[in-house]
Amino acid sequence: MDTYFVSIKLHDQQRQLPSQLAPFVYGSSPLLGSWDPDKAIKMRQASELLWEVELAIPPPHGELEFSFLVKHLDNPSLYGVEDHPKRLLLPANRAYHSTTCAKFKDIEQIKELELSVSMQMESISPALLAAMWRAYEGDSKCKQVETNAIDDVEFPVSPPKLSHPSTLNGNNQALGLVAPKTKTLETVEEKDKNLQDLVVLGSESEKVQGVYSESDGDAKPVFCDIFPNSLDTKERPLDNKEPVNRVYVDDSFQDEREPGTLVTQGTMPKVSSLTFLVADQLLVPKERRRLAIIMVGLPARGKSFTATKLTRYLRWLGHKTKHFNVGQYRRLKHGYNQKADFFRADNQGGLDARNEIAALAMDDMLMWMQEGGQIGIFDATNSTTERRRMLLQRSEGKCKVIFLEIICNDRLVIERNIQLKIQQSPDYKDMPDFEESLNDFKARLTNYEKAYEPVAEGSYIKMIDTVGGEGGQVQINNISGYLPGRILFFLVNTHTSPRPIFLTRPGESFGTIQKVVGGDHRLSERGEEYAKVLADFVNEQLKTEHTASVWTSTLQRTLFTAQHLHRFPKVQWRALDDISAGICDGMTYDEIKNKMAEEYKARSSDKLRYRYPRGESYLDVIQRLEPVIIELERQHAPVIIVAHQAVLRSLYGYFADKPIEQIPYIEIPLHTVIEIQMGMAGVEEKRFKLLE
Repeated sequence: MDTYFVSIKLHDQQRQLPSQLAPFVYGSSPLLGSWDPDKAIKMRQASELLWEVELAIPPPHGELEFSFLVKHLDNPSLYGVEDHPKRLLLPANRAYHSTTCAKFKDIEQIKELELSVSMQMESISPALLAAMWRAYEGDSKCKQVETNAIDDVEFPVSPPKLSHPSTLNGNNQALGLVAPKTKTLETVEEKDKNLQDLVVLGSESEKVQGVYSESDGDAKPVFCDIFPNSLDTKERPLDNKEPVNRVYVDDSFQDEREPGTLVTQGTMPKVSSLTFLVADQLLVPKERRRLAIIMVGLPARGKSFTATKLTRYLRWLGHKTKHFNVGQYRRLKHGYNQKADFFRADNQGGLDARNEIAALAMDDMLMWMQEGGQIGIFDATNSTTERRRMLLQRSEGKCKVIFLEIICNDRLVIERNIQLKIQQSPDYKDMPDFEESLNDFKARLTNYEKAYEPVAEGSYIKMIDTVGGEGGQVQINNISGYLPGRILFFLVNTHTSPRPIFLTRPGESFGTIQKVVGGDHRLSERGEEYAKVLADFVNEQLKTEHTASVWTSTLQRTLFTAQHLHRFPKVQWRALDDISAGICDGMTYDEIKNKMAEEYKARSSDKLRYRYPRGESYLDVIQRLEPVIIELERQHAPVIIVAHQAVLRSLYGYFADKPIEQIPYIEIPLHTVIEIQMGMAGVEEKRFKLLE
């Protein structure tokens, strides 16, 4: 169902309304006061003779009625209701417009007051709305939105990624509106200043901020800046080809039109340049827009490994994510030489010190979220109900909390983790005797085991014996929403088994020699030579391996590069295809610069977000590579990937935990193999130049 935007205006053309009086709207919706004059919504004075109120009405749409009343500003108990039957707000046609008069009698010694009424209604489909919201969340520059069918919508990449354009957090009851006139708002405070004039009607407290309180069910309005104003629509030919449907959400192509202009071949909804802000308000309350993943578990169970890997994955998807390791806070305040007794449950001094450090780290995480962070991963044992209760209390109303408990009963895995812990932990860097360190850590572990209380409260995910990648169990409680669902899906596909992943570009092709963008060219002589050298290298590296696999794109230059790797099965992934250059495919960068100067300039200024006309951006490539990443995490055997530079940059950015802004500039040399070694110790990299 569409979301409706309604503009209601009163025009005082005869200058009849005294300054001490102001018009209000009330009606059948709780947000319009449920016919209670004391809860009516004041209309905003847009100009000397014009008053207005704007409403956003997400689905489901029931019948809504309203009326006008005029109140005395100094004495609100003095008011007069219009002499008119109740007006129908909904149901209405998709594009609705009406003009009547509102008449008031015997108000403030005024025998009769008549104001002209105009009402205008527009609607936005869930598909377009979801795309616009994604554009806002992704801080996008220039995104393409097809409006004829849901399946054709291209979504700007930014998590949370939508599983379907018409659904957010599992349904579309709380979808809101469009986007900023400026590219971004500098601060949260500045955004809140703009949320002043648009009332959002809704029906689901968890999805619509402030609509219903849990205590008494009373409604409170959510406001936004302005009502969707009409925008001019016109076609923008691209290189004398047919027009492309686009939504411009900032200064891109500002020489042709104002920011926010909707360009299309057909009729489009009229949307405001601040609709994205309303969508952001409608989707979830502020505390639901921030997520704290609180790790729970005994030492040497893989908590930090899981936290680090999850942080890397979420950052790669574009979420502002940070890993808060409480052990680092403890070492900074109390030093590196805390013995096992410090961690005894009956050591009140040690317990108070550890709780103080945990509170400090949690406060830092919440402050970081207030400053724009989205997902914080709180890494500590958090092994008692009392500790977790304290963390929940500190985060109440500030973020959603999910406990992630790591349980491991495999003694071999635990012993291996203990060995790594002693070798890598700063706690034992000044303790050269390995046996002494081992005994101290095992004593610490015993202290934690005595006080350990499994999670049974709140929202949680329990990973039981899954770290080794040999099955196990997953228990969940009160987990809902797209992002928690994606996190859960990622977690159940990860493990600590060591295995290498080899990344290489295809050998030199005729397209490489000609320096053209895209294309599907055959290998040159040097490319053919590299294919043979690559096979020799892989066979030597994996001479005892029989379960490896070779992944390529569907383009022939990768297929021919892998043609001599006969020992291993080959899998073609369309997701590994080169970045689509759209109408620029087959052109050189010099040709693009000369013939499409604006496109060349736009790409140079923001290579990450720039999307080729009818093509892709790096963000699009990252989005389509997510299934590849999940499958790579699932693998227990080596994988050889022969793919293209943009694709390998995106994959390498994930493994190396590179900031997403750096991904388009990562160096992936030709005729070079990058070996990524994945395992419990983290990610290690080697590079092999096979052909000059």
